[in-house]
Amino acid sequence: MGRMAGRRALLAVPVLAAVTFGVFAVAAASPFDPVKAYAGTAGLTASQENLDQLRANLGVDQPLVTRWWNWLTAALGGDLGDSAVMRQPVADVIGERLGWSVLLAATAFAVAVVLGTGLGVLAARRPGRLLDRCVSSAAYTLEAAPAFWLGLLAIWLFALELGVLPAGGLTDAASDTVTPGQVATHLVLPAAVLGISQLPWFFLYVRQGVADALDEDPVRGARARGLRERTVLLGHALRSGMLPVLTLIGSRVPELITGALLVETVFSWPGIAAATVQAATSVDFPLLAALTVLATAAVVLGNLLSDLLYAIADPRVGFDG
Repeated sequence: MGRMAGRRALLAVPVLAAVTFGVFAVAAASPFDPVKAYAGTAGLTASQENLDQLRANLGVDQPLVTRWWNWLTAALGGDLGDSAVMRQPVADVIGERLGWSVLLAATAFAVAVVLGTGLGVLAARRPGRLLDRCVSSAAYTLEAAPAFWLGLLAIWLFALELGVLPAGGLTDAASDTVTPGQVATHLVLPAAVLGISQLPWFFLYVRQGVADALDEDPVRGARARGLRERTVLLGHALRSGMLPVLTLIGSRVPELITGALLVETVFSWPGIAAATVQAATSVDFPLLAALTVLATAAVVLGNLLSDLLYAIADPRVGFDG
């Protein structure tokens, strides 16, 4: 396990370096001017000399490779630079928002896995029955539904029509204090929307895997020995049917990140979505690079986690990947 993790970490180094260079290259080719974005309305009346001085202060007058190399060497030393659009260190921007994004993504992921697994097992137990047909139809429909559309629909139904849940934010409008109760209440809708948007894949994988496992000889043998149906289903079929789902974990991380950004925007959740949008539109090189590295690292770790879990669950695979 340690050797696999070490090899993956070494392979991730050039990947992350290439990703950061790509961010600087795309930002440099962007039609947005970071100097005008930083200056705001003051840039409309500023002289060209002042704009050139500001360009030099921000370091955007340097060649692309120089800007990237200066940022990379500083980042390796722990200095991620300063965000021009946020007017604060990049590390502070990420530190203030990352925890809320992790809370949302982790809660949504738990919802998707638990509900998807449970519904998949129930559907596979009686394939073709009413429950299987209804849930499968809903899953195929949700696969095509964008997360932001589900978010808007949830706000209309639960916040505007029924008035049972808040429409967004982290706390009530009349309160400036962040309490666990308010956070939990405001987390329900965005976490549910993000979780439901990821649920179809877990449901379909579990349903197919468990249905195939129920037709295998070991499961038939367990039934022939007189074991209880619950034991056969959960102790044998589910364990075998869950193996393909473990590989799904890593592949869903990019979709989870993308969905989280959209859901955060819809529900005004104070995560990294707003920072990502502002960094992209303002061509904030240091913040863009740091956020992209963070997302890429999450994908790499997700793929490593899925491989490790699969190898642990199925000893025949081993840790040679």
